[in-house]
Amino acid sequence: MDALTLLWTLLKIMIVLLALPVVVGISTWAERKVLGRLQIRFGPNRAGPFGVLQWVADAVKLITKEYVVPAAANRWLFMAAPLFTFVPAATVYTLIPFGRGLVITDVNAGLLMLMAIGSLSIYGVIFGGWASNSKYSLLGALRSASQMIAYELALGLSLVGVVLMAGSLSLVEIVEAQRRVPFVLLQPLGFLIFLIAGIAETNRIPFDLPEAEGELGAGYHTEYSAMGFGIFQLGEYASVWTISALAATLFLGGWQGPWAQSVAGLSLLWFFAKSILFILLFYWLRATLPRLRYDQLMAFGWKVLLPASLLNLLWVAAVVALRART
Repeated sequence: MDALTLLWTLLKIMIVLLALPVVVGISTWAERKVLGRLQIRFGPNRAGPFGVLQWVADAVKLITKEYVVPAAANRWLFMAAPLFTFVPAATVYTLIPFGRGLVITDVNAGLLMLMAIGSLSIYGVIFGGWASNSKYSLLGALRSASQMIAYELALGLSLVGVVLMAGSLSLVEIVEAQRRVPFVLLQPLGFLIFLIAGIAETNRIPFDLPEAEGELGAGYHTEYSAMGFGIFQLGEYASVWTISALAATLFLGGWQGPWAQSVAGLSLLWFFAKSILFILLFYWLRATLPRLRYDQLMAFGWKVLLPASLLNLLWVAAVVALRART
């Protein structure tokens, strides 16, 4: 890699890292507005036109508040834990193709690397829960760890089907393989499994047992305040965008769409339009579904989702074998 290429890559990384907090901030405002409409109320409407600057006010409040560390906490691990959730969630964006030719690094084993990096986020939750020296925080962290084990397996198996059909682990080549038919039409069960497991990975409703304010206060981040809490929120919303971007990339053809190959910039719009569809799905689920009981959540992961993912894998293997013969 020559110096110019390295400089260009670093510039793209900086752009993504600077844009991510802004996108996440706007997402929090959009979620509150959508929730307000769905629940027949206004939502934030004081800071700026239509309340659009509410996320800026929230950010200023979190930055200027005192960062309280409990006296009995493990101080350094307590302060470092939020970064363990945000940094992996931000790093995976270096591998996702945003548009035609718009990818920071096209790695041959990109999907494998993305899953490996993304799975590190759980350590921030575990460290935060343990270092807080609080029973509620520790219970929330343990719930999150067991939830991840139960659903990560089904998520990984649903991705094996994508790799079999594309014949590659490169995210760019997976998008190219969907030029004629998006994978959601060839393996709808795999798409559904990925979506459910992905929502569970983000600890969002109806899988938000690690936070469960009615039982655990706020779960693993009960003791966090100021930017410690803020960085946990950044990590959570970045993960929501990651799952949405991956669903668009792996099953809906990524940036591909009408005139995406010929009109400059249109591929980027297609990618964001598809991703935003899934973001809206996250909002709608939060507004409409109740929280599962913990035994229901674990039973669903092990007894329903895992067998279904194995069934999907058999189906995809049969389809790939038939396509190879014809």
